[in-house]
Amino acid sequence: MSTTEHKSWFARNWGWAVPLGGCLTIIVLFVIFLGSVIFGVSEIMTESVPYKDAIEKANEDDYVLKILGAPIETNGIMGGSISYENNNGSADISIPIKGSKAEAQLYVTGTKQNGVWEYTEMYIIIDETDEQIDLLGYEQNESNNQDQW
Repeated sequence: MSTTEHKSWFARNWGWAVPLGGCLTIIVLFVIFLGSVIFGVSEIMTESVPYKDAIEKANEDDYVLKILGAPIETNGIMGGSISYENNNGSADISIPIKGSKAEAQLYVTGTKQNGVWEYTEMYIIIDETDEQIDLLGYEQNESNNQDQW
């Protein structure tokens, strides 16, 4: 009675297992890297003053709270850009938000001069109705009226 020695699984399949394992490792590392970059950029944007000011304004607006429902919180990945240089900067961002009743997009555009942010646009567009709600409202109109006098 003779016994035959069987090769291990790896010895029989190393020709395709090694390249496939290497490719999968590279893909997994790339996905981890991409995820960390997206998380890092998102973290920087959510710590920015324009982001915080916009979310605060949205939570203070009674009409927005009536339509979206309280509390208003972010609902996905932000888009746009924020740049800083010394005490100056600019922001042009969109923030997906949601309340207990509906979802919307919050848009913020502004500049920072001498350490102070001034917003030219801050509005919400409701997803279901496309209604636009200006969060600067009367503040912007008051400053425009003062310039006219």
